[in-house]
Amino acid sequence: MSRQRMLVGAALAAMISGAIVSATPGSGSQSTLLGRGRYEAFDVTRRVTAPKNHESDQASDQGEEHGHRGRTTWKVKAEAEPALDIATQMITFEPGGQSGWHTHPGPVFITVIEGTMTFYEGDDPDCQPMVLHAGEGFVDGQTDRHAHIARNETTLPARNLVTYFAPPGAALRVDAPNPGHCPF
Repeated sequence: MSRQRMLVGAALAAMISGAIVSATPGSGSQSTLLGRGRYEAFDVTRRVTAPKNHESDQASDQGEEHGHRGRTTWKVKAEAEPALDIATQMITFEPGGQSGWHTHPGPVFITVIEGTMTFYEGDDPDCQPMVLHAGEGFVDGQTDRHAHIARNETTLPARNLVTYFAPPGAALRVDAPNPGHCPF
């Protein structure tokens, strides 16, 4: 083996071991992948409109020119180009369980379906908690820019239903080092 190959191998080994040492793996949690599917490029918009109220909507007829009757009461838009993977996972956290600091390659929809979960963002120097109870959820849209952690800080189990949007074939999560803002 050439000296150059040995040096490259040693450098790679050092980088890998350094990444393992700096990662913050989860504990007290169990993940079950419920499904993952590939979706070709799409552009979908859905809108729900209220019936046109003669008095309140007279001054605002912009919806009419776009083929909508009345005032928009709800709208959602989803677009992907090219394809993307959508995966759904059930994650159970025992009391004191946590995900470890990590990032994702795309947006993540998190729904707490049992118990209470606490979430922390790695770019928050004050380490302010976001506490969610069963039936509440949030969209973590900046997951590729900073690390975050999910923790069950209660004495009862908690479960999250998590839906990931990711580039085709990408890992759904990437372990990250502790950013150092939180006391844990």
